[in-house]
Amino acid sequence: MRVKDTLDAVGPRLRALRQQRETTLAELSAETGISVSTLSRLESGSRRPTLELLLPLARAHGVTLDELVDAPPTGDPRIHLKPVRKFGMTLLPLTKRAGGIQAYKLVIPARSRRRQPELQTHEGYEWVYVLNGRLRVLLGEHDLTLEPGEAAEFDTRVPHWFGAADNDAVEFLSLFGAQGERAHLRASPKRRT
Repeated sequence: MRVKDTLDAVGPRLRALRQQRETTLAELSAETGISVSTLSRLESGSRRPTLELLLPLARAHGVTLDELVDAPPTGDPRIHLKPVRKFGMTLLPLTKRAGGIQAYKLVIPARSRRRQPELQTHEGYEWVYVLNGRLRVLLGEHDLTLEPGEAAEFDTRVPHWFGAADNDAVEFLSLFGAQGERAHLRASPKRRT
């Protein structure tokens, strides 16, 4: 793909990301410090994106710069997994194999409109660990707030929901497995006898 084609595709991608977050140009302007008119021209394609404009936009939308510009693969032998946007969150699968325990990094963007909890149930078992921000977890009749470094585990047949505890972004890891598969963690090394 040519550089011009890559840059031409940035505007529609910026608009789609903003609309997925249900954010206005004025709200995005306040969050990034980029004027409303510049944001509008970027989205319409009448202004070429620069690194100075793309970095705060990628941060605000909770995506990488490569994802924002749909950068081509570099020949790096590592697997580059594609983020998925669902339920107002970005899910980055960290495992690619079918079956077994699946690992994800999830990001709930700052000022997410995902306010009304919609509890869900499904087969499986989940373990979550908060990296940044504060995660609100509704689990059955419990309403918990997890801080960075805190973890929770639960049977996903119990009605549950995740969301930001405040207006800041939240990043957390999730291990999910079929019913009966649980994450086994050891807090300290085995003692030698």
